[in-house]
Amino acid sequence: MTPHGLLELATTLAHDAGTLAFEGRKAGLNDVGTKSTTTDMVTEYDRASERLIVDRLRTLRPNDAIIGEEGASVSGSSGIEWCIDPIDGTTNFTYALPNWAVSIGVADSEGPLVGVVHIPPLGETFTAIRGEGARLNDYPISCSTTSEISQALVCTGFSYAAHQRTIQSARVARMIHEVRDIRRFGAASIDMCYVACGRLDAYFEENLHPWDIAAGALIAREAGCRLGDFHGGPLHPAESLVTTPLVFDALSAMIQRASAPTDNN
Repeated sequence: MTPHGLLELATTLAHDAGTLAFEGRKAGLNDVGTKSTTTDMVTEYDRASERLIVDRLRTLRPNDAIIGEEGASVSGSSGIEWCIDPIDGTTNFTYALPNWAVSIGVADSEGPLVGVVHIPPLGETFTAIRGEGARLNDYPISCSTTSEISQALVCTGFSYAAHQRTIQSARVARMIHEVRDIRRFGAASIDMCYVACGRLDAYFEENLHPWDIAAGALIAREAGCRLGDFHGGPLHPAESLVTTPLVFDALSAMIQRASAPTDNN
């Protein structure tokens, strides 16, 4: 199957899983639990969304590998791997806030190949194929041209562990006066897509997982963003920094300064 065929399949799966979850949420939740901490939420629709995607892939692409947030782990022999976040932003989903998405990334031996981030409540689908640019509802997108860190609208996220959130919020307090403002929307894949289309100028977060960045990072890169870790190395789940190109270095330096121990520590 060509990259365009994979994108078409990933988009169909994301739309179908998103419809299942969105209609289910409107009907009401019956099974809301937690995972790693009391703030790490999971619902019956996280599991149902992943099950729909995995079952379809096992039928249509039986030789592909699959990894999913809710436990899917399938080995493959085709050289293609699907990385699924069935509902990115489960807390938003649980509270009926619109910032949640079905995120599907497809990789081959050369790395990320296809990305789809579908936001059912907003009717928006971000997509990308490696080397072919990024799109929102089939229209090409690109990141902003913001060049001054003082004018940058920056987004971040916080970990599920309470002690980590305390450290992260203190860091934000030390840097908020140096940027235009800070936002926190609660879904990494969407945050990356918002940088990709110019709604944000930068996004950073740590302690993520592969499924959080599998699609959004490709979309951001194809939209012209600069990606890396907090120190300018390659982006990875432990440290993810996505910005318009001209503010990357300044924000990287700012995060490092704000993360340094204070005299009181």
